[in-house]
Amino acid sequence: MVLATMSRRPLLLLTLLAAALANQLEDIPHNEVKNWALKFGVDLWEFGRHFTKMNQIQNKYHEYNVEVVRKDGLLLVRDLANEVKNHMDFKINAVMRIMDSAEAAALSGGGGSDGTPGTYYDARWLNVHADDGTLAARARRLLLAPSRHFDHIAVNTSYSAVLMPPYISTEDGEVQSQIAWSEHLDPLFVNNYEIDPTLSWQYYASSTGFMRRYPAMSWPPEDGYSHHARDFYDFRSSNWFVEAATSPKDLVILLDDSDDLGSSYRRLARATVSALLDTLGPNDFVNIYRYSDTVSELHQCYTKMLAQAIPETLRELKSAVWNTAPTGGAANLTAALTTAFEILHRYNRTGQGCQCNQAIAVVGAGGGAGGVKGVFRTWNWPHMPVRIFTYRVGGDATSGSTMKDMACTNKGFHVTINDHGEVRSKVLHFVEVLARPLVMYQTVHPVHWSPVYVGGRSSSLDDDGMGQLMTSVTVPIFDRRNHTQREANLLGIVGTDVPVDQIKKLVPPYKLGVNGYSFMVDNNGHVLYHPDLRPLHTNEEYTETLRPLYSSVDLTDVELLVDSDENSRVNLTSLLLDLRHDMIEQREGETEIGVKVQYDGMRRVATRRQRYFYSPVEGTPYSLAAVLPDGYGMYELQAEQEIKHSPINITEYFKGENWKVHPEWVYCEYASTSDQTFNSPEEQLLHFLTRTGRPGWKWMSLRPRALTLHNAHKKQERDSYYCDKTLVQSLVRDAMVIKELDTHTGHASHHSQQGRFHKFVVTMSFIATRSGLLKWTENINTTRSTESIDPHFSEKYARAFDSEWYRRAVEHHSIEPESFVFSVPFRDGSEGEDLSAKPPLVLATHAVFVESRGHRAPAAVVGLHFQLDSLAKHFLNVTSTCTAGSVCKKTCAGDELDCYILDDNGFIILSEDVSQTGRFFGQVDGTIMDSLVQDKIYKKVTVHDHQGRCPDSRNQYNADANKITPMKPLSWLGGYLTRLLAMWYPLWQSSYAHPYTEDEPEYEDYEGEEDGERDRGMYEIIIDGVGDVSHEPSAPPPHAPREPPREAVRSAAVRPCDTSAELFTLQSTRLNAAQPLKGKLTNCHNSGCERPFSVQKIPHSNLILLVVDTLCPCGAKRLDVRAREAPPRAACRRPPRATHRRRPRTCVSYHPEEIEIQSCGGAGGLRSLPALAALAPALLARLAT
Repeated sequence: MVLATMSRRPLLLLTLLAAALANQLEDIPHNEVKNWALKFGVDLWEFGRHFTKMNQIQNKYHEYNVEVVRKDGLLLVRDLANEVKNHMDFKINAVMRIMDSAEAAALSGGGGSDGTPGTYYDARWLNVHADDGTLAARARRLLLAPSRHFDHIAVNTSYSAVLMPPYISTEDGEVQSQIAWSEHLDPLFVNNYEIDPTLSWQYYASSTGFMRRYPAMSWPPEDGYSHHARDFYDFRSSNWFVEAATSPKDLVILLDDSDDLGSSYRRLARATVSALLDTLGPNDFVNIYRYSDTVSELHQCYTKMLAQAIPETLRELKSAVWNTAPTGGAANLTAALTTAFEILHRYNRTGQGCQCNQAIAVVGAGGGAGGVKGVFRTWNWPHMPVRIFTYRVGGDATSGSTMKDMACTNKGFHVTINDHGEVRSKVLHFVEVLARPLVMYQTVHPVHWSPVYVGGRSSSLDDDGMGQLMTSVTVPIFDRRNHTQREANLLGIVGTDVPVDQIKKLVPPYKLGVNGYSFMVDNNGHVLYHPDLRPLHTNEEYTETLRPLYSSVDLTDVELLVDSDENSRVNLTSLLLDLRHDMIEQREGETEIGVKVQYDGMRRVATRRQRYFYSPVEGTPYSLAAVLPDGYGMYELQAEQEIKHSPINITEYFKGENWKVHPEWVYCEYASTSDQTFNSPEEQLLHFLTRTGRPGWKWMSLRPRALTLHNAHKKQERDSYYCDKTLVQSLVRDAMVIKELDTHTGHASHHSQQGRFHKFVVTMSFIATRSGLLKWTENINTTRSTESIDPHFSEKYARAFDSEWYRRAVEHHSIEPESFVFSVPFRDGSEGEDLSAKPPLVLATHAVFVESRGHRAPAAVVGLHFQLDSLAKHFLNVTSTCTAGSVCKKTCAGDELDCYILDDNGFIILSEDVSQTGRFFGQVDGTIMDSLVQDKIYKKVTVHDHQGRCPDSRNQYNADANKITPMKPLSWLGGYLTRLLAMWYPLWQSSYAHPYTEDEPEYEDYEGEEDGERDRGMYEIIIDGVGDVSHEPSAPPPHAPREPPREAVRSAAVRPCDTSAELFTLQSTRLNAAQPLKGKLTNCHNSGCERPFSVQKIPHSNLILLVVDTLCPCGAKRLDVRAREAPPRAACRRPPRATHRRRPRTCVSYHPEEIEIQSCGGAGGLRSLPALAALAPALLARLAT
């Protein structure tokens, strides 16, 4: 026995010696890499587990009666949709009451005995004082008080005020009459607001151009909005006005491109077309044809078709209007009309387009109209399904008469446009005529919901001043008076603005759970709101003029599908298209789809399967969807603390300054009519928690119900309130569970005796819960400078439930339950910041799940803030030594190896070079990163963003655009001479009228000089005064462009574009915990050397340990995760979109008695220019000198 043992010992020694020798000769000690990763991961996990008390928190929940129940997605979304419907019914009822009162007031008249409006509150003259301090002559005094509910500006909720564009004459009899009778709407405005305190601005918008808006405000506003407020905009071409007044329309615009138009009148014609496009919305279809001796589409992407008039289409068409060179030649209007009728007839016959109104707009001099009557006989007479609108620009009296006859014999309207000041008002006849059938029937008042736009400031206590998403609900007002001649006059539109935040409040995020979300889709497939909806425009245009800039983002642009081919644009799979189709058709259902989810500003990506549940919002064009992650997202924790009769003072659980609640969630809130004010959501919550302990407390958890229109609605009490009982009681339970966190102090000393843990330095620990509660404890040794520009953790993550670290921790739990998710702030390597002076903190988070009856649901996320250097020191200590009993030649402490800790998206958490922390590893060593992708350790995922923002180098506020080059002064001089010549050029066109006036208003896409560097009409961004058509010669600027108005640069320097980014995600199943993955780069250097590396998963984390041999230099390949503009795929900027849509329910395009209306416009006289013509020789002589 002893001999046998002695004989085996030499064999064992030889085996150990051979293993040690092999390990010493190995390029990388792979076995040690495994041991390093294991030790580092276990150390971090054990430390974090004890430090955060995650197990105690989990056990504490189990001490109470808790249940984990499965969500019924369809029942959930049905209940939420009913709440949204109730909210929208209140708005519709309010608007319909205004409509009834307005039509009655207009019928009975109002004002003084002579029909004048008497005194009224003109927003431009409220509280205006003269130089001596007294009230100005035209001004009226009105007490205005700031209101958080109304965009944070000063208002008076007892009256309305009249907003008047500067070019609307108050001497006009119809304007005076409407101002007079509309004053009787004030009591109804007040009553509506008392019934529904969530109502925002209410208004009557007159077709004469003024708006009566409640509550009263001054213009510019006394408080808030913008210091650069401009004149109130002409709203009559806005979507909320036009689409409420008219039914949907197919429009073909024929633009004269012949030699009949000189350059000045060509500009005027283009301006007219641009103004026509401004009247269109997503329910309309349009195309533009230019005609001379040939007829062709103006934009190559819209051939033989009518395009849906979404903002993207209108931008492209406007760009073509202003940038396409004229063809010249003789006009052939007959051929152009034939082409227009053919496409309209085809669309009507095949069920395409809007299937309602159809119209042709002819813009030009009117030449080449010899055979138009034959065209009308063939295509339009006698029933006249297509209206003809003619806009005469230039030409002679004969062509003007012909164009008027074309309009009057085809139920249209004719105008002659002589200058830019007439364009907007004369184009609006198009809207008035299309409204005639609706007005004549009198009984139908269609309710219109506008596309979403960025409006005024939010009423939230956490408002950031950047504006909130809004929509508007409007209905038309008809003239019911009897006239001596048959007329059908549209008096105007009444409506109210609806903040989308008020709608989102009705879909509480806590009911959807972490990583769940909701969205709404309209009849065109465009989202009203979605967590990934990012409108291009900021709100400066709205705050400066009240003009909304609409967003029409399709559902397929915000839901990014997992696709088998990651290197191409995401395909629109049948599953998503079916979802879109069902929601557009307002069906109820559910589906399951795999999607890509991007985090951290499109730098991280994850993929998951989601369950979609959807239901219609009856009585509106919308459907609501609730999206829940498959798996954990289908379960919720039900744990509440009954507090109404609680023997304890529940406010004791909310002591101190180390807690916050989600600032956007509604725990309890007063109606906006209340005088109660709070400085923070926490102060508001404590107020209501105190009230719950008083006798007579009522939860008021059911919101008021909207009744039918003519039923008497009860006014809400001034201090009425709403409380979400489930949310508040869940919050209290969470606070009770984590109370022990307050006693968790002295962290460093607490663990000083735990051996291997003493190296970790934690600056803060925290917990965030399912109820929106965030509570943190700072290390006693941590101090924060009052001069620090960095926001505190609690300020940055007040919305902890929505934060990426919360969402990623819960998501990672399904991959590795006993783990932390580590992250550091992203750095792209371009900053000059010295991280050695202030190294970033490492964030580690873990999701706490609670189990009941075999089901598990997330209850909270606990986390730590590590000091980077303490982790780095421990990492170096672990990786600089070998396992006991083994001999290793190389360690991370030597020069032969580079050691990195990477997270699950390829970002560097730890490195020997601290400056690399937070950078994407592909930027440091793209060759190794590419090899990791080839070895399927990381998967490359291409993410496309169809709401991208790219620098606009053509904009004068862009830095590149402002660079002074040697040719810039010559460019200024050339522009000066061009403007001077453009002003006087009509002198040589004696047969034409002068197309300029002394007072030209701003126009969206044709303003500005004929400067080839500017792409007119490309973007709907209007900056204060930029690009105004100027008839006054001015000296060339001696220096760079003027200072931009406040907030203007934010949207002026960007343009809409498609971007894409190549991101990376770790494939955990590829890494075997028992054995590291060995790799080797070959043929990467001309010396023929090889570069081995080793990869090992770090247990209990989202990290990997990467060890790379440094002796063989390899290529300097670089990878980048930053988004870049996607190259155009073809001449057309975007591939065809999903086209299914549902037409509005109401179409009124015909009334049999409309032919009795005689009004169809006038020929308009030409202006003679004998005096200016006499000055021409003198002007030429002066220019020559």
